[in-house]
Amino acid sequence: MSTGFFDGIPAIAYEGPDSTNPLAFHHYNPDETVMGKRMEDHLRFAVAYWHSFAWEGGDPFGGQTFVRPWHPQDDMGRAKMKADVAFEMFDILDAPFFCWHDADIRPEQGNYADNLATLNEITDYIGEKMESSRTRLLWGTANMFSHRRWMSGASTNPDPDVFAFAAATVKSCMDATHKLGGANYVLWGGREGYETLLNTDLTQELDHMGRFLSMVVDYKHKIGFEGQILVEPKPQEPSKHQYDFDVATCIGFLRKYGLETEVKLNIEQGHAILAGHSFEHELALAASEGMLGSIDMNRNDYQSGWDTDQFPNNTPEVALAYYHVLKSGGFTQGGTNFDAKLRRQSIDAEDLVAAHVGGMDICARGLKAAAAMIEDGGLEKALSDRYAGWQSPEAQAMLTSDLGSITQRVLDDGINPEPRSGRQEILENYVNRFV
Repeated sequence: MSTGFFDGIPAIAYEGPDSTNPLAFHHYNPDETVMGKRMEDHLRFAVAYWHSFAWEGGDPFGGQTFVRPWHPQDDMGRAKMKADVAFEMFDILDAPFFCWHDADIRPEQGNYADNLATLNEITDYIGEKMESSRTRLLWGTANMFSHRRWMSGASTNPDPDVFAFAAATVKSCMDATHKLGGANYVLWGGREGYETLLNTDLTQELDHMGRFLSMVVDYKHKIGFEGQILVEPKPQEPSKHQYDFDVATCIGFLRKYGLETEVKLNIEQGHAILAGHSFEHELALAASEGMLGSIDMNRNDYQSGWDTDQFPNNTPEVALAYYHVLKSGGFTQGGTNFDAKLRRQSIDAEDLVAAHVGGMDICARGLKAAAAMIEDGGLEKALSDRYAGWQSPEAQAMLTSDLGSITQRVLDDGINPEPRSGRQEILENYVNRFV
């Protein structure tokens, strides 16, 4: 039975690039074959429960602008209404996946026992909704950053009782994710960092965070959860010094605690920007280390200093992102989650649907451009040409040699290299042929 929230909004269909219908797909055709695979199976779109249904339209300088019938989310009646509305939108979009934090789907009760009871209740309710929907769960996670109990971190908290509360919370969320058939479980360390070293024991906090994540991996195997465990790099916001600052930091952390074969990364465009990187850099680095698991597809406002979580609208950026996803072999259990929210002035139900339609279309355009570049092979040829000198026996021998022997070869052969062009502008022009 319809909630009425999306009344008048039809199921979204693919109408092609010539359509002028704002509520139609112009580029996202789920059944279109790209590099031998259905477009839907490449992209694996997921609607984010928190920004789409839980968020009330606030920003750092102002409060609620969205007035929804399920706000405030303070009782199970509203939680179930929110689930009804969510699955209506999943059906309108024919979305293959969704994802959530526990605090998105259940009301906060103030204590663990009641939080567990409401989580179990809403998990059962969502499970019933899934029986009549094709939408599956991409991942679940625990919100361990919003409530005041997390103000000094979760697994890194100086209070052992908070560590215990966090462990119990993650266990319950892993159980819920497993019960709903989730393909991944994500840990997003929103406050795993510090504001000042005056009151911080870095060594202890990092060790506790490493031990906590090891417990998560152990529990995954104990319950037979076959999904990926993912951590999400997150710089600066809200803590100034995040322990999971960027991909490189996370890789170093995972290796330090022996978790590099058990845990992969969920990488967000907006977080990459906050860390001073490009999205493609973070994806390429994770892929090079075999740790690319899933992505949060959004964008930041380059003139704002916080994580604005806007829907993607930049085809060249998205194309380069999917170029590295495809180069790495594509998603297996991960996918494309829209960790994106409407602007505070976009208050209508139609805005929410249109935002996802546009984001899905941009990703489809980017995917097709990325596939075309890979099939053309121009970038790979340019890389091969640039590093061709390393294929010679003399160059390969240097890698197992020593400084003295190399120096003698430079003297004997009169090596005096001239710089060679990096051809950056030519390659940028090449990319622009496809996007």
